Amino acid sequence: MTSGEPSVLAVVVGSLVGLSLGVTGSGGSLIAIPLLVYALGMSVQEAVSLSLALVAAAACIGAIEAFQSGLVKVKAALLLSGTGMIGGWVGTAGHRLVREEVTLVLFGVLMIVAAGQMWWRTTLRDDPEERSICADLFPRTCWVKVSGIGLVVGLLTGFFGVGGGFVIVPALTLLLGFPMRVAVGTSLLIITLIALAGVAAHVRLAPLDLRVLSVLIVGAIIGMLAGRQVSRALSPRLLTRAFAVVAWAVAIILIGHNLWKIKGGLL
Repeated sequence: MTSGEPSVLAVVVGSLVGLSLGVTGSGGSLIAIPLLVYALGMSVQEAVSLSLALVAAAACIGAIEAFQSGLVKVKAALLLSGTGMIGGWVGTAGHRLVREEVTLVLFGVLMIVAAGQMWWRTTLRDDPEERSICADLFPRTCWVKVSGIGLVVGLLTGFFGVGGGFVIVPALTLLLGFPMRVAVGTSLLIITLIALAGVAAHVRLAPLDLRVLSVLIVGAIIGMLAGRQVSRALSPRLLTRAFAVVAWAVAIILIGHNLWKIKGGLL
């Protein structure tokens, strides 16, 4: 960054990533990489390294605030992150066997299904006792379920090469009965841990530009604080439905764009 304009763009990019994480607890890396490539003109490898570092920093800030508000289930986050890293190694190996465009089409389908399940859940009446089993008490009977979710999340994120928030939040809400805000807060800690592991793996391929990263983090802090305020002001049902709509929109774009690329490659 050699002028004020790129610095402003970097702050804007960081703010959008932070806002996404603050409101939904996910989607940070999904939007960070295209913004870094197309708005700041970075190579894909540079964008991946910076995106992971930025998402880790932004998610960490949000996780600390969420923890102070009692919205983070630490045991669930640690278990899910640990098994998620194991699953990620396997998923990454499998990713090399499949064409990138096919992977993104499959990921788009996954997003549509997950978003549909989340929207459907908002039409149901909450059962506080049912939701408290894993969300509040978190007995050992939930540990196996969380570990299994972590493995699946790791496989999916490792295979698709995209941040796991779009999978983590639906898994916590649909499979463990976490309230939306608790799922968002817990996912922020999970994303922090997994993104830090990703930084360690990628930094050898593309060293981090700490000056650019610092400007991005400033923007992410602004976006994260704004996002947390939005999450407090809106109802969990509205947040869930907004999350679902965003997921559907991104999924349609992913599927359409990559099917077009596949079709073009076959001609």
